[in-house]
Amino acid sequence: MKLILILLTFLGVAQGCDDTDNTYYPPPEQSEVGVNYYLTTPDQSNLLALQTNNIFPLTDNNNFTISVSESTTYQEMDGFGYTLTGGSAALINSMSTSAKENLLQELFGTGENSIGVNYLRISIGSSDLDATTFSYNDLPAGQTDEDLTSFSLQPDMANLIPILKDITAINPNIKILGSPWSAPTWMKTNGSTIGGELLPQYYDTYANYFVKYIEGMAAEDITIDAITIQNEPENPHNNPSMVMTAEQQKTFIRDHLGPTFQAENITTKIILFDHNLDHPEYPISILNDAAAKSYIDGSAFHLYAGQIDNMSLVHNAHPDKNVYFTEQWVQAPGDFYSDIRWHIRELIVGAPRNWSKTVLEWNLAADPNSNPHTDGGCTECLGAITIDGNTVERNPAYYIIAHASKFVPAGSVRIESNYSTEFPNVAYKTPEDNIVVIVLNNSDTQKTFNLNTPQEPITAILPAGSVGTFVW
Repeated sequence: MKLILILLTFLGVAQGCDDTDNTYYPPPEQSEVGVNYYLTTPDQSNLLALQTNNIFPLTDNNNFTISVSESTTYQEMDGFGYTLTGGSAALINSMSTSAKENLLQELFGTGENSIGVNYLRISIGSSDLDATTFSYNDLPAGQTDEDLTSFSLQPDMANLIPILKDITAINPNIKILGSPWSAPTWMKTNGSTIGGELLPQYYDTYANYFVKYIEGMAAEDITIDAITIQNEPENPHNNPSMVMTAEQQKTFIRDHLGPTFQAENITTKIILFDHNLDHPEYPISILNDAAAKSYIDGSAFHLYAGQIDNMSLVHNAHPDKNVYFTEQWVQAPGDFYSDIRWHIRELIVGAPRNWSKTVLEWNLAADPNSNPHTDGGCTECLGAITIDGNTVERNPAYYIIAHASKFVPAGSVRIESNYSTEFPNVAYKTPEDNIVVIVLNNSDTQKTFNLNTPQEPITAILPAGSVGTFVW
């Protein structure tokens, strides 16, 4: 038995010393690189964390290479952010003064501990994530007000407008998009906050409603950069909601809203659709009308149905018009692993690579029970942050947006980078001449890859299912 053990030991040593069968590949040497690498991992051990390891100067290897070229440019970005719902504003406004100030600085500031959110969507009237439904011209049943003498922004004076003022004090250049969930009920076919259509006899009145809204917000020192005509015009089930066909939207813009904006010197952008990517023909059919098109800036989309590539179908049909990604929810209670991967791949990478000027997640904030919401509104919408008194919990959408908003300010231009299903990525040149590349490891194993840029080519290690933002 001793002789057998000695022989086995000898064989093991001999095999271990056989260099021809066990080639040793040393890891890249760790050395200083002039690139910042921020990492978020599915196990949350790294959350937008600046890395000091796993990034190396590029040497000859067989890794997949993402090549970045500044000479090929695409769209200029307007920004990344959330919908500041009425409920979100109420929760933030209920915090102590110091907690509120700290949170808003973290979200909208540009300091080391801020994430630089630079685009917001708000509802014109209530969304389904307000505590109750309202418009700015609610009347008793049977009454009408075609001159809009009763128009008032009062429902938003308690929370939304004060919070917007706090935000614009931090970032005066933030862009704000307004979207209505419904017209006032007296303008609708069914007299209800749910479903129904805009009565044709009120098309001019509703156009003036938008004017009064934009001018009223301007009087509060809040600039509305753009409006969509109707949130989810093909969804009659939400509370509030309103149906608007492509033909109706075209007529409203071409014959009423566009001329009214022109007559009143309103420069706020008019954006179409604001619904799912399974129906790109909706905005295309409107843009095919030259008279309507003359008033329109572009089209907005959600991705509860359809494919993100359909944004390029709309862009290619009318390349002189913009496209925007304006909403995607995270379902409570959230799944950090799958949420990060899907949203980074489809939205943070996919939407800009298909010409989008914005990427907006849905509600900024909710309480631990996904409140507030209307009767019939979303009961499982997880906020980017959960607010419980003065306590803030940061959820998947916080980090999804932060991986772009912190590093890609408004005015950044998307530049060329080669795509891979294993390493979905998007690259930008910022106004400060930084190069920013956001990369997802879309696999279940740790991967090493190269980033080839003229400034400083690197090799990086990205854990399974993780996202990295690289800044030169």
